[in-house]
Formats: sequence, structure tokens, C-alpha cells
Amino acid sequence: MNYILFDGNGRNQLLPFTFTRPVADIRIGITTLREKWEYFLKSKTSTLSEDYLSKKFPLATEEENVLINASVLPHKALAEQIKQLKTGEAIIHEDVLVALGVHAADIHDFNKSVPKSVEVDGKFQQIRNVWDIYAMNNQAIADDFTLLVSGRQSAPISKTIFVKGNPNLIFLEEGAEVEYAFLNTKEGPVYIGKDAVVMEGAKIRGPFALCEHATVKMDAKIYGGTTIGPYSKVGGEVSNSVIFGYSNKGHDGFLGNSVLGEWCNLGADTNISNLKNTYEPVKLWSYVEERFVQTGQQFCGLMMGDHSKCGINTMFNTGTVVGVNANIFGDGYQRNFIPSFSWGGKQGLTHYQLKKAFQVATAVFARRNKKFDQVEKDILSHVYDLTYESRR
Repeated sequence: MNYILFDGNGRNQLLPFTFTRPVADIRIGITTLREKWEYFLKSKTSTLSEDYLSKKFPLATEEENVLINASVLPHKALAEQIKQLKTGEAIIHEDVLVALGVHAADIHDFNKSVPKSVEVDGKFQQIRNVWDIYAMNNQAIADDFTLLVSGRQSAPISKTIFVKGNPNLIFLEEGAEVEYAFLNTKEGPVYIGKDAVVMEGAKIRGPFALCEHATVKMDAKIYGGTTIGPYSKVGGEVSNSVIFGYSNKGHDGFLGNSVLGEWCNLGADTNISNLKNTYEPVKLWSYVEERFVQTGQQFCGLMMGDHSKCGINTMFNTGTVVGVNANIFGDGYQRNFIPSFSWGGKQGLTHYQLKKAFQVATAVFARRNKKFDQVEKDILSHVYDLTYESRR
């Protein structure tokens, strides 16, 4: 069967991260949602998303297909249920369409009519809002760890590592380098990906995931529920945060209850507030409602879209949303919502011109031996036009 992951009606609730990727490519736990689905389905997937993302994330169809809601977290029972789906059948949970069997001709109009449906087998978990990414990350790391290490042997754990808790909850992939670090597994596992590095003096509490080729710098303090995505570099203090990949928080400063997209950079001593002085639940900017909405979370820090960066000593207030490709700097607390392609700080924002943004992105990609090509330019150009009104 041909499996296609679709964004669903809740895609816009996951902006700014879905400006530049389908829902399926959001990282939570150790892996992305797509990687989780492909693990359980034992099959590759393609994507039904926005047209402007289709060159980077193409759709592959066959005569018979199964559409799967990418925002739903998979498990074995659900995957087996989906494998039994026939064309004209669907799986639902309350008001959520989870999966649907369709002919190729009906893929783009699958929402018009939902055929005979059955309820989900087993538990149901879904990422509905951006704060779910960090709020659900503790359990997601533990679940992914169980799947990824089952029946496998960790690379040797150096005798220089100080371990508190169960050493069997530490797993090092091939090429991982960890020396003279402190690893605590009493609250959850610690996963170190292929060719990743944990430098001397780092203190890490699980659940924690360091993905391939990522780095934890010297004397970093990392608390549970944290994922550092591929090729990212992190130092300072981090708690219950998810970094998708290719992003840097290389210096001192605090990041808590936050999500960073790809190609972000936080300047030295950047600090994020994740708790209001009044201890009230935090409000966060909603792209859907175009206003600040209640999250129900007492702890909520920074949501930063791809390619955004900030200067040294930047301060972000509790519950801040930064869009795609913003360049933020200056003293004092920044605004709680900074639109995509903004340049400046609390004293005022102007447009971050595409030509300059492309120059920076080209240089940043080159540092990781990657090419900032026309496909990437077209995506960012579309986001620039899409978000123009928010900068006026």
C-alpha cells in the first residue's frame, strides 16, 4: 500500500514551524513524526501539504493509497489497524480523521466525504498546538528510546562518565563521543546519536536526546525533556526544549520550555523567560486567530521559526513567538510576537529584505556543507509574501 502523510486541518495551529515543512517533519522525541510512522508501517511515505512545499516534499500516488494524519503519534496497534484499511474505509477519533483509504483521483478532495469509519485501536495522541511539542517531549523521548535501542547494544560507555541511575538507560550510537560528563537516568533515558559529541563537564538529566552530529558544549546544564536535533550545537542551560536541527545555542544563557526550528542561532547570553511573575498560565500568539490565546501552560518560553536569529544578550519574554527568518537584536525584552522576515528589536522592526536573507542562508548552509538552492529560495520567497501583511 502507498502511504501518504497529510497535514490536516490543524496545520496552521503549528505555525511558524509549518511555514517551511509539512507537519510530518516536525521533530518530537528522538525522531520526526514521519520517521515514527515509517518505523511502524515498515514503509516509506510521501506528503500531502501546501503546494509551495511540494518540490522539497513531493507527493507520490498510486491507484490505491492510504492517507494518514501526520499530527497523530503512531503506535503499533494503530499502525496495524491502518495496514488493514481498504479504499473507502476510514479511522477516526472523535472529530479527528486519522486515516483514510482513497483512490488516486480523490486524494486532493478527500475531505469532501468521509466513508464508513471505525474508532482508533488503543491510545490516541496528537500534536494540536506548538506547545505540545515540548509538553509531550518527555514521553516521546522515552517511547522512541524503547523502539530505537530494542535488541541493540550501545557503543562502549567510557569509564570517565559519571552515571547516576540505571546505566542501561544510556545508549550511545556508533561514533558518539562522551567523556568526563555527568549523565542522570533516574527520570528517563539518555540517547546520544551517531557521531554526536558531549564535551567535558556537561551535566545531563534524562529523558534526553542528542541526535546525529550534534554537540553539547563544555559545562552545559541540560534538564529532562530536551531534544537537540541533528547538527545542532548547544551550551549553557536548557530545560524541556526541542531543537529541530542545524541550529545553535552555543553559549551561556537559558532556554526553557521552548521550540527552535532549523537554522536558528541564539547569540551569546540570550535568555528566555518561561514563567510569568504572577505564575499565571501563559498566552501565546495564534496565527489562526491573529491574537494571543491561552495555552494552559504555566511554563512556556520561545517558539522560533526556521532561519531566525538573535544578537548577544537578547531577552525574550514569557510566551514569545518569532516567525521565519527574523533577525532580532537590541536591549530589553523583545515583543511577544515578531513576524517572519522582521529586522530589528523593541525599538522598531523593519522588513528583512529577501536578497540579504538569501545571502545569510547561503553562508549558513555552506558552513554545514549544504547548498542553499532554488527550492529553498522559492519556499522562503513564498513565506515572505505570505507574511507580508503581518509586518505592516
